[in-house]
Amino acid sequence: MLQQLSLEGKTVIITGGGTGLGREMAIQLAAAGADVALAGRRPDPLEEVAAAVRALGRRALAIPTDITDSAQVNRMVETVLQALGQVDVLVNNAGQPAEPLRHIWEITDAQWHAGMDANLTGAFYCCRAVIRSMTERGRGRIINVSSHFGMRGVRGQYVYTTAKGGLINLTRTIAVSLSRDGITCVALVPGAFYTEATAPSREAMPNTGHVPVGYFGDAEQVGPAVVFLASEASEYLNGEVFPIDGGVLAGGISPTGFAPLMPWPAGTTGGL
Repeated sequence: MLQQLSLEGKTVIITGGGTGLGREMAIQLAAAGADVALAGRRPDPLEEVAAAVRALGRRALAIPTDITDSAQVNRMVETVLQALGQVDVLVNNAGQPAEPLRHIWEITDAQWHAGMDANLTGAFYCCRAVIRSMTERGRGRIINVSSHFGMRGVRGQYVYTTAKGGLINLTRTIAVSLSRDGITCVALVPGAFYTEATAPSREAMPNTGHVPVGYFGDAEQVGPAVVFLASEASEYLNGEVFPIDGGVLAGGISPTGFAPLMPWPAGTTGGL
């Protein structure tokens, strides 16, 4: 059974692979045997992770890419195909953190489009770019990294929750549309984890009382879940959504936005 968890001979593209959850995913995917192509905006972190992947005996590419630019995404995928020969797994991890709480009338067009592009449109571009080669080979796996905020309405966070909810339904649509072509798609739904990107939200919610296990997750805890979802052991999982949040969604508390430590700014009523 453990042989099904091996990723020997597989090539994985992971966006946002230079820092945070993406970094840990990349390293653990490599430890399981995968060659890894890293895409992201900042070259230096990508190169550092690529070096860590190579130290594990696997091939690695670091490809600076703005996933909100479809031409850059297409070039990135073509580079991977030319250098590594195939794409077996795409992990859409890149995104933009949740915005500060705002009244809906305070959200500018630019803020709306920036959040949607980073958290939904970019993932669509990446899926579109890899799916043709996957269908030609008759197999492929896509793992979209959403958020527990994408599964519920969150008071005052219109852009992030809408984009992440859209990513979950993109996952389901790919699953039901392309599984007969050998392509399966699932969504991973992290809760609160200690990363550079989540520092602002941790400051807003310093108490972990809303997390049933009593603590925020460490980035290293996401890697094994991604290895499983990328492996043959999970091949019959398709269109499913997998929370990894310490039980927050089970309690139905934090995603509603009514957790005690997510108040509106003093003197406001949320537009009511």
